[in-house]
Amino acid sequence: MKLVTFVNGGQAALGRVEGAEIIPLPPQFGSMMDLIIRWPQLREALSSVTAPPIPLASVRLLPPLPRPGKILAIGLNYADHVRETGAEMPSRQIWFCKQPTAANGPHDPIVLPKVAREVDYEAEMVVVIGHGGRAIAREDARAAVFGYCAGNDVSARDWQMATSQWMLGKSFDTHAPFGPWITTADEVPDPHSLGVRCFVNGDKRQDSNTSNLVFNVWDQIAHVSQVMTLEPGDLIFTGTPGGVGMGMQPPVYLKDGDLVRVEVDRLGAIEAFCRNEVQRPERIKGVLTV
Repeated sequence: MKLVTFVNGGQAALGRVEGAEIIPLPPQFGSMMDLIIRWPQLREALSSVTAPPIPLASVRLLPPLPRPGKILAIGLNYADHVRETGAEMPSRQIWFCKQPTAANGPHDPIVLPKVAREVDYEAEMVVVIGHGGRAIAREDARAAVFGYCAGNDVSARDWQMATSQWMLGKSFDTHAPFGPWITTADEVPDPHSLGVRCFVNGDKRQDSNTSNLVFNVWDQIAHVSQVMTLEPGDLIFTGTPGGVGMGMQPPVYLKDGDLVRVEVDRLGAIEAFCRNEVQRPERIKGVLTV
């Protein structure tokens, strides 16, 4: 099932995507977080909802989870990306966080901050935690996943590299676009066989497959959950392949007007223009409560 958050009549609403249409879900199903938490009880009822469809192209898609609980991300997790950065192949997983305020819609503008000059793209598969838990065994990790999305770990490299901690450079507002919807885990039998691509202005910059992850999804969940409880609605950005702007010679960073598209097989595509920061991006009323 593909579950989406969108704007309907000026308010955030939920829907089930079927082809090029959205089947709107009645309000009694609650928020996307409610769906994730109550998925075993709601799954059958959700699949049988009937309502007049809405053309997908006619609505604005919001982040599937407008305010995720945690946005966790793993660095240097494709060998070709490790090589292009000049780093050593990691023997341990390298984790950082993006703040929940970085969450952005799949087609909303990526804001280029006034204070950053080296903003880069990173195409990634994103995991949405469902059941979650603490100290999850590797063999139980699959059961902790609710679904998957395409994502872009937008990175302000000048801020990221200014200190040994990457959080600020990874957490600018709008720098965690993901979506376009959540594809539930039952529709993705193997998350380690999905093509991942990024295009900037139609030019293919990244082209890899999740089979090339250094630490796969199950390893990631087992490792990070030794430290913290993974909760319903948490996101994991699983790493980016080679081809980022920082790795080009000379480096090529995003500029006003650039169109960035991220595709992940079976999960869909997100695409957005980059815009220079003028003022604080506006938020649709009610979006943060969904």
